[in-house]
Amino acid sequence: MTETVHVPLDTRAYDVRIGPDLLTRAGAEIAPLLDRPRVAIVTDANVAERHLSALNAALKAEGITSVTLTLPAGESTKSWPHFERTVEWLLEQKIERRDMVVALGGGVIGDLVGFAAAVLRRGVRFVQIPTSLLAQVDSSVGGKTGINAPQGKNLIGAFHQPALVLADIAVLNTLNDRDFLAGYGEVVKYGLLGDAAFFAWQEQNADRVIARDPEALAYAVRRSVEMKADIVVRDETEQGDRALLNLGHTFCHALEAATGYSDRLLHGEGVAIGCGLAFDLSARLGLCAQEEPSRVRQLLARMGMRVRLADIDGDLPDAETLLRLMGQDKKVIADQIHFILAKSIGSAFVTSDVPKAAVLDTLKAG
Repeated sequence: MTETVHVPLDTRAYDVRIGPDLLTRAGAEIAPLLDRPRVAIVTDANVAERHLSALNAALKAEGITSVTLTLPAGESTKSWPHFERTVEWLLEQKIERRDMVVALGGGVIGDLVGFAAAVLRRGVRFVQIPTSLLAQVDSSVGGKTGINAPQGKNLIGAFHQPALVLADIAVLNTLNDRDFLAGYGEVVKYGLLGDAAFFAWQEQNADRVIARDPEALAYAVRRSVEMKADIVVRDETEQGDRALLNLGHTFCHALEAATGYSDRLLHGEGVAIGCGLAFDLSARLGLCAQEEPSRVRQLLARMGMRVRLADIDGDLPDAETLLRLMGQDKKVIADQIHFILAKSIGSAFVTSDVPKAAVLDTLKAG
């Protein structure tokens, strides 16, 4: 059964379709959006091996032709060289403003291709087909696109909404355990930031999610997308409420920079660790009950996810260095780091009134 979450952004409105086997119906889903029966697909090597033939067959069945650019897999692809290659390839393919670009892959591909679509001819349309849990519940929805810089993560980009998102939960069965669980870090985040009942559902259904039960996965994806869509509609360009979606990310982005955006730490793993640190900091400041951080980490541990700084392979910089890296985050305003902290599970808020010593103590405790 396919469910639809509508994102009502006036002329930029679109649907997020959630369900099994959407990849095999992608041609029928995309065809009504096309001015001419041709699309340009950008994917990565790992995703292409698993899913490109199914997408091409689905497009061909609807009389849609396609061309494909396959990029290397990994976070390092979210960089100027691959962005430049993608834009120039799209121009070589004579992609016009009313044509459609398809991003087939996880968050890296979705972010990079969305940014390329945003700047190509001052904006062309694109479809997100997210193939990772992290991308399905978070990065494919909301129109944030971009690439990384040596100074920090996602510092170069644009807001550019997709024309359609196809979240096929069946493709999640092709993920290895580490990639799957990393994506669940973003699902946990949604319960923590604004829906205590959703977090309680996660506690009650952890075993079903670990087993990748289709009904449980569909609910986890749908509820996450519903929450993100609601926030995006209220604050499309992150002037207020949308910053709540960065719960755990201020810590996460510093950790990703410290590990060189490498496989030592996947983004969703950093989010999970960052959420734990955010609740530790909140409790340290007396904002939430002392039991809340333990409850967060108990769920993460039960899921088999990374929980603490010590779970990251290799050595990390000292707390002072990590704090400096946090100063490169996008949420820095007037040289003040804006943190997303919590009064309780399900009740997050944004603040810059955080003593440096408390942050350092939190990092040292790990």
